[in-house]
Amino acid sequence: MNMDEVMPERVLRWIEDVIGSDAEVISVQRLHGGISSIVQRLSVKNEEGTQDLVLRLIDSEDWVRDVPDLAQHEAESLRLAFSNGLSAPQFVAFDGTGEKCGMPAVLMTCLEGTVIIRPDDSQRWIGGLAETLVRIHAVEAGDLPWKYHPYCDLNALAVPTWSSYQDLWRKFLDVVQGPRPSFKERFIHRDYHPTNILWSGNSISGIVDWINACKGPAGIDLGHCRINLALLHGVETADAMLSAYVASAGNTFTYDPFWDLITLAEWIVWEPEVYPGWTALGATDLTAQMMKERMDAYMISLMKRL
Repeated sequence: MNMDEVMPERVLRWIEDVIGSDAEVISVQRLHGGISSIVQRLSVKNEEGTQDLVLRLIDSEDWVRDVPDLAQHEAESLRLAFSNGLSAPQFVAFDGTGEKCGMPAVLMTCLEGTVIIRPDDSQRWIGGLAETLVRIHAVEAGDLPWKYHPYCDLNALAVPTWSSYQDLWRKFLDVVQGPRPSFKERFIHRDYHPTNILWSGNSISGIVDWINACKGPAGIDLGHCRINLALLHGVETADAMLSAYVASAGNTFTYDPFWDLITLAEWIVWEPEVYPGWTALGATDLTAQMMKERMDAYMISLMKRL
């Protein structure tokens, strides 16, 4: 067996049992980027040939304690996304309680492609991100039971001490801690940003990491992508994403800056720092000071939209 890391015997047995037909895991490769799960690419051989799969093992005890249905959540999200023709992995099996694997697990097909965060053609890249997000939001969420909620307690947020724009951040908090506008529920990915998007040539070949998908406002996905772009490239790129999304969505979407403000609010729980995943993908020019400056600039741009 060609392994670059050891996989527990009980996990191997579970995978081979669910695949069936004399399946054998012949290689395991750790995929990097996740912070609350172990994600591995597997090659599995059986009488029909060899196929590549991806296994998520949810090893964060705190996350599992707080959200015990994580594996089922991702499994159902994958089913919905794949069945509606989105470029999502196909669900294979899940161990919801960890009874078989020792921790909750989700097994899915492996998508080919490359993550791009420094594109050669920025306009084409932004256009692809926007058009793909519009397609996600066009899916009928049906009876999907999971619904949007902020990742933090908005009322507990304080003005960032690292910023020199204290008064404007205070006004920002007044808005996000105020009433929430009405919205139409849509199927949202909930973690839509460039490192969860795979490219093949000039086209998007895959969308991964569906564990937080739910029903919610389209503006949350757009806002989450925009704050990532603002920190990676600057406000101009984030605004280009907004323009491209609005153009692609047409009359199915009405922009409200409130959702951009909410997604930014979720980032001020901690002092800004460079996301290690960006550094691993080659964005070695970013610094913590740059993140603070870009976060201030993005906040100022949003407050001007109110």
